[in-house]
Parts: sequence; C-alpha cells; structure tokens
Amino acid sequence: METKIIIESLSMDLLRAALGLHRGSARMAEVFKKEALKRIEELEGQSSNPYIDMLVNKTRIVLESDRERTAEDLLMYSILFRNFVQKIEVDKLFV
Repeated sequence: METKIIIESLSMDLLRAALGLHRGSARMAEVFKKEALKRIEELEGQSSNPYIDMLVNKTRIVLESDRERTAEDLLMYSILFRNFVQKIEVDKLFV
C-alpha cells in the first residue's frame, strides 16, 4: 500500500473517530480508533518524513488516552494529515 493512501486513510479514520466521540457514539469511535491504530502501524514501517513521524507519535498518544478533548485532538490530527497529503500533490504540480 502506498504511503499516500495510508495517510489519507488514517486521516479519514481519525475524522470518523472524532465524529463518533462528538456524537456520543463510543462504539463507532472505538471501531475507527482501532482502524487508525492499524494505519499507524502500517505507516511506521514506511514513513521517512520527520514531520509525519512526529504526527504519528502524537496521534498514537491521543488515541491511547481517554481525555476530555480527544475528539478535538483527533479532528486536528486528521486535518494535519490531510493537509500534508494535499501539499505533496500541489508540490508535484509545480516541480
């Protein structure tokens, strides 16, 4: 699986987990948290970008914690991963 696809999938899993937490659907949130952790494991073996490595580490901490602001943090990391992939696509256009 290509790294870009893994990052995009991780972004969507984090978004869905955040929405589940926000809506009060703990079961939905747990399903997508587990999926996000699987994506993180896939990404850890493939990433060579220090920014992505830092995001992955911080995201794992949030996924494994049970804080009050977890939904907001997951949403933020979802957006950061998505923006990273979009920046790569824009950079390819102008090379």
